[in-house]
Amino acid sequence: MFFIDSVLSTPRICKRIISVFIDALFICVAFFGAFSTRLGDLNFFKTDQYWQVLLTLSITTLLFFSKVGLYRAILRFLSVHALLTIVISCFISALLVIVFGYYFDVFIPRSVPILYGTYLILLCGGARLFVRVIVAQQNNKQKTRVIIYGAGDSGRQLVNLLRQGNEFHPVAFIDDEKKLFKSVVNGLTVFSSKNLSCLVSKTRAIKVLLAMPSATRSQRKVIIDSLVDLPVEVKSIPSFDEILNGSAPIDQLRDVPIEDLLGRDCVPAKAELLEANIKNKIVMVTGAGGSIGSELCRQIIHQSPSSLVLFELSEFSLYQIDKELSELVASQGLDVKIIPLLGSVQRLTRLKAVLKSFKVHTLYHAAAYKHVPLVEYNVVEGVRNNVFGTYYTALAAIEAEVESFVLISTDKAVRPTNVMGTTKRMAELTLQSLAAENSKTRFCMVRFGNVLGSSGSVIPLFKRQIAEGDHVTITHPDIIRYFMTIPEAAGLVIQAGAMGKGGDVFVLDMGEPVKIVDLATNLIKLSGLEVKSQENPLGDIDIKFTGLRPGEKLFEELLIGDGVMGTEHERIMTANESFLPYCEYKEILERLDKACHNFDHEQIRKILLSTPTGFNPTDGIGDLVWKVNQ
Repeated sequence: MFFIDSVLSTPRICKRIISVFIDALFICVAFFGAFSTRLGDLNFFKTDQYWQVLLTLSITTLLFFSKVGLYRAILRFLSVHALLTIVISCFISALLVIVFGYYFDVFIPRSVPILYGTYLILLCGGARLFVRVIVAQQNNKQKTRVIIYGAGDSGRQLVNLLRQGNEFHPVAFIDDEKKLFKSVVNGLTVFSSKNLSCLVSKTRAIKVLLAMPSATRSQRKVIIDSLVDLPVEVKSIPSFDEILNGSAPIDQLRDVPIEDLLGRDCVPAKAELLEANIKNKIVMVTGAGGSIGSELCRQIIHQSPSSLVLFELSEFSLYQIDKELSELVASQGLDVKIIPLLGSVQRLTRLKAVLKSFKVHTLYHAAAYKHVPLVEYNVVEGVRNNVFGTYYTALAAIEAEVESFVLISTDKAVRPTNVMGTTKRMAELTLQSLAAENSKTRFCMVRFGNVLGSSGSVIPLFKRQIAEGDHVTITHPDIIRYFMTIPEAAGLVIQAGAMGKGGDVFVLDMGEPVKIVDLATNLIKLSGLEVKSQENPLGDIDIKFTGLRPGEKLFEELLIGDGVMGTEHERIMTANESFLPYCEYKEILERLDKACHNFDHEQIRKILLSTPTGFNPTDGIGDLVWKVNQ
């Protein structure tokens, strides 16, 4: 192996010179071999003409080999095209035997060129294949051994790309298609998923690569569940859409998407609902730089609005989403005007000026503080932003005669145990009471649970903790949450808003709730690691329980009462929930405004408890400024 490494490390010019000398030797061997095979002796080589033929043939053949690029080819990447070039080149060299035999007037039996060409193909082609195999075996010893799940087109492409790289060595295919069992695809045997445990042990594979970009999430979840308990790390290739549009190459391996662990398939959007409130209209999104707000903007611009107003408090967030959308509009030739505006939803005059100036037709209100502990620590700011920010935005929308107003709400607004959830329920009550006043603006709200990848989501935290290799922190072993992807949530929000008639509370079907500890355990195992516990003290990652945070619940709900009905979309429901008349609700807001102005936290809590929000706090007042002054 030291000899092979030393040869491979020699300069390329030296490798080419060695190849030329070896090919010259092969030409001579093939020439002598052909005559020896045909005539049984080499006595006729005593005449100078045969040596002249051999010398001329060798020089001409080597020059032709060089001309067609055989000495530029890298042997470790030798392809079928290169082998075909060798065969054609050797065939031409065999024809040259006839030409030079005639030119030098020597006796050339008719079978000699055929024998010569055959020997030369075997020697030149065989030697190059042999070198390729030796080099590949040497490189494979240094690569990570992987099994590819999926022997379809994507799997076969992935094998070819991995063999050219220096990181992974594919050792087998796994596929659920029975007709492929025991067949050989691209040099790899296809096995059944039932044999996966034994196959991992036999092949000493360290990773399993999922090459099924077109499989549904429910199908992928079944496969992932079968891999969770195996001692391998699981990676995935990009989705089918990403591969098709060229945004990601097929060999760009990534962690298993968390949505695959949930196994929740997206329902196709209804085009007429997506464009109803957007096409050829002026649309505004508050909180446009946030997780939900930015995704709303991405989907909105594809529904052909005439203008999209980005309203955002954070300068950096506004810069990011404005730059992204402007580049998207330019690259795809979209006829949409992007209008980036800095502003706070707590400033009524700014909101009125914006909505009137740009004559906004549809408004998606995503601006809110959503992090439960932070709102507990900053009660007044949470109330100001979530309650009064929604109230002022709604008042400005009424005055500007906005056609449709959609509030992005949360499942934490249902029987809240924290200030954040209570303020979001207050925001819902604001729109419900205003909708009952028969204004020209059509108000509705869309309530859903956690979204994957949002700011403050547990998933990025878990992945970072796993990468650091220490421990994963979870607040409580029994805590459960609903999850949905940001693109699905944004699409459903747009469609729900189109169905609103006034004061509607829409609830998104979040599927089955997920136990957070199970989610963390699966992420650890799919990283090829083991959970450290009393039963397995030699594991890699420990799960630590830190206790529920201020205002945190073990589980979330989406409905306050039982009055839920279906809509024309199977993932969107509408709830019939009680609210206060606007005159009564306005009095509550006036008292709450005064309490916030005076930083009277006892009065703020008293008001929140008196409103029909179902507020049932599990902790005392958590505002950090208030605590310091006690």
